[in-house]
Amino acid sequence: MDISNNILEILSSDSNKYMMLCSGGETHIISDGCSMLCKEEISRNGLTGLHEIVNSKDEFLCKGFLEKLRTTAENGVNNTLECSLRLKTINGDYEYFQVKCTFCRNINESDTMLVEITLLSPEEAYRIELAKVFTNDRSPMQFNKQANKIMEKSPDKDFALIQFDVSKFKVINEQYGESAGDEILEYFTGMMNMICGENQIFTRLSADVFMVLTPYEAEKDVQDMIDRINSSLTGYKNIPYTLYFGASYIIDKNKPLRKYGDEAAMARQSIKGDALKHVCFYNDEMKNRKKKQKYLEDHMEEALNNHEFVMFLQPKYSISLNKIVGAEALVRWINPEKGVISPGEFIPLFEENGFVIKMDHFIWEEACKLIKYWQDSGIQPLPISVNMSRKHFDSENSAEFLDELIKKYGIEKRYLEIEITETIDDINKEKGIDMLKRSGYTLLMDDFGSGYSSLNTLKNTQFDVVKIDRFFLQDLIDSERGQKIVEHTIHMAKDIGLALVAEGVETEAQAQFLEQCGCDVAQGFFYARPMDVDTFQELRDKNI
Repeated sequence: MDISNNILEILSSDSNKYMMLCSGGETHIISDGCSMLCKEEISRNGLTGLHEIVNSKDEFLCKGFLEKLRTTAENGVNNTLECSLRLKTINGDYEYFQVKCTFCRNINESDTMLVEITLLSPEEAYRIELAKVFTNDRSPMQFNKQANKIMEKSPDKDFALIQFDVSKFKVINEQYGESAGDEILEYFTGMMNMICGENQIFTRLSADVFMVLTPYEAEKDVQDMIDRINSSLTGYKNIPYTLYFGASYIIDKNKPLRKYGDEAAMARQSIKGDALKHVCFYNDEMKNRKKKQKYLEDHMEEALNNHEFVMFLQPKYSISLNKIVGAEALVRWINPEKGVISPGEFIPLFEENGFVIKMDHFIWEEACKLIKYWQDSGIQPLPISVNMSRKHFDSENSAEFLDELIKKYGIEKRYLEIEITETIDDINKEKGIDMLKRSGYTLLMDDFGSGYSSLNTLKNTQFDVVKIDRFFLQDLIDSERGQKIVEHTIHMAKDIGLALVAEGVETEAQAQFLEQCGCDVAQGFFYARPMDVDTFQELRDKNI
């Protein structure tokens, strides 16, 4: 049966149901409950050309449906495929129709396809439209009930939960419009209805997050299902996006399904933003990490109120003078129960949940207090650079907050420098950075060289200082070619008027090489590790 040579023509708006049988390359009318524009063409040709009468919003869903039909027919699989599409009627209007195709293989090995095309009632069409408006495509509670029923009916089968979402879906809405985002989610829903077979169901949990229950015999079956979803859902209207998947094996069917849903979510979230990995299976290490994160979130407000967050300073040295010329303010969490908690554990978490804003505000004020103390004590203040998360730019009031601190402590802006991490975003067009620059703050581009957009960010940058990333330095300095790259990067930055600071300097040879290249300011373990304020004061006194 060659489906590619079939054609479905225009259905009339008053039609209810049309059924035809495709067998041996021919199409035969079984029942006719509707009037067609051209009955002869339908009976002669069948389903190809469905895309010619489908609503443009269902274009890619229709394409996926036809591709699924071809694959099923070619494989001779006994299966039923259904899809709800908006089709043009003889009046030129679009109505919702359910297209249902049932495949059978006869005793004589010939293929038969029974096609049912049913006009949906206004109530059924309304429910489809309503599902697009609400956050949940189906109620998660209803999904859990249905999933439990499926597992009860198949006690000998193993099941897994798969969760997936779209990377940076918010950016898609911003670049292509919310209507495009809605179309993608609608397309996902339609395709998932076709992808899911026996004992497989799915739900849209929230926004762009979907969850699937699937049976498996071997773990490879779950990966195969993920691959099938990924290949079917990517490529909508050539809009670039990446799907991230998390999966959890249901070990104990007596435990609440939500537990395994949380595990799948945890696995999915653990790889968000990873360009090299888009599938992750839950493991016990993630469970322990989640417990740690929960402890940190439960205690972060208390820690701030109890002054458990402490400002540490890492000195910046002039290589030629071997003298402290500034410092970077860093945060340490000294917990009475856990001791010193690594910044690597809590800073990414605070970036994600937004608490980094409160923590940054605290460190900024601590730096201002210290500069004020030096000023009042007759000690020449040194510039202190403080880190600023890009979370601050969501509200665009970071410059105002800093101005209030400068005014409150009566210090000069030149002593409080702002470090902002380089990202792949267009760093020069952000309003927050522009406001800081216009307010007169010295801006440092942190971790230069860690992203692939480094050279682009230099072209029209509003930054005053470039901080060379430690890994950029350490990875390149060991080879002659790498040294040339570092040397030319330093010369290029200086030629366009940017000052430089090298991070992560660990050896005297690295310091000498940087000095020869024209970078005179460095920080790193070769000079000093981050230290508390009192220790920094002592070191500075000795260094004068």
